Amino acid sequence: MAAASFAGMLCGQSPPAPTHDLTGVWMLRNPASMRAYAGATFTKEEPELTPWAQAKYKEAKASNNGTYTLETTNDPVLKKCDPPGVPRVYFHPYPFEFVSTPKYTLMLYEYDHMLRRIYTDGRSIPEDPDLTWMGYSVGHWDGDTTFVVETAGFNDKTWLDRLGHPHSNQLRVIERFRRIDRDHMQLDITMQDPKALVKPWSTTFYSELRPKWELGEISCSGDYLDFSKFEK
Repeated sequence: MAAASFAGMLCGQSPPAPTHDLTGVWMLRNPASMRAYAGATFTKEEPELTPWAQAKYKEAKASNNGTYTLETTNDPVLKKCDPPGVPRVYFHPYPFEFVSTPKYTLMLYEYDHMLRRIYTDGRSIPEDPDLTWMGYSVGHWDGDTTFVVETAGFNDKTWLDRLGHPHSNQLRVIERFRRIDRDHMQLDITMQDPKALVKPWSTTFYSELRPKWELGEISCSGDYLDFSKFEK
C-alpha cells in the first residue's frame, strides 16, 4: 500500500535516474499511510524480539508518545546527545546528502554533523571492526540505480528507533537505495541481529531530491533545538 501511495507522487513525470549516482541533498517523504508510525518506528507491527531484547525494551522510557518527559526519559539521544546510530538516524527530520568519491561515498546528515563513509573500493567489512556509533559500511551498485550498503561494527549504546527497541553489537544493517527516477528514491532497510531479533526486521522508506537545498548546521546541543517545545 505504501509503495502504491508513493507511486502516486510520481505523476509529475520526473526525468529518469542517472546511472550510478545518488549525488545531492535528499529529504525523507513517506506516504501519508505510513505517518501514523514512521516518525518513531519502522513498521506498524512490533518486531519479534528475543528474551534478551524484550527485557532491554521494557527498560526503555521513550518520550515520543508522551509517557515520559525530557526529564524522565532514558533515550540516549535526548538525554545525553549520543549519536543516533543506524538506522535510527532516519527518524531525525532533517535532510541528508550523498557525496561520491572514487574510493567511498559519503553520507552527510544535517542532524548533529553525522557522517558515514561507505567504502566502494571492493573491500569487505573487517571480521573484528572497531565498534562505533554509525558502524563500518561498504557499498556496491546492483544494476544502474540501486546502491546496496551493508553496515556492521556497531556498539550497543543506541536504539533502533525512537521507541527504544534495542540491538546488540551483532547488529547488521542492509540498505538498498533505489533511485526510482531523478527526484525520488526508495530505501529498503533490513536489520539483522541474532541476539536481539528473532528474525530480520525490514521496512521501506521514501525520499525526494532537493536540488536547491544545502545542508545547514543542526547541533543536538544547540539552544535552538529545544525538544521540550516539541512535546507541547
